[in-house]
Amino acid sequence: MAVQVTESDQIKQFKEFLGTYNKVTENCFMDCVKDFTNREVKPEESSCSESCLQKYLKMTQRISMRFQEYHIQQNEALAAKAGLLQPR
Repeated sequence: MAVQVTESDQIKQFKEFLGTYNKVTENCFMDCVKDFTNREVKPEESSCSESCLQKYLKMTQRISMRFQEYHIQQNEALAAKAGLLQPR
């Protein structure tokens, strides 16, 4: 069975993505950019911002994995409670 995503759902997801993108950008900018006397981005500022983004992406991936594990455990527990599956 295919799940249909409505246009309003797509817009909502895109707005959530933009909100997250803006939040990460602002946080990394505030943490990494310190010198406004020069137009050029210093190497340490660039490195800091790249590390900041990588850390955020890794954290998001890890949270997603843990959420999936939790969801699987909950489904197994519900199935075991219903007598459909033996618990591990």
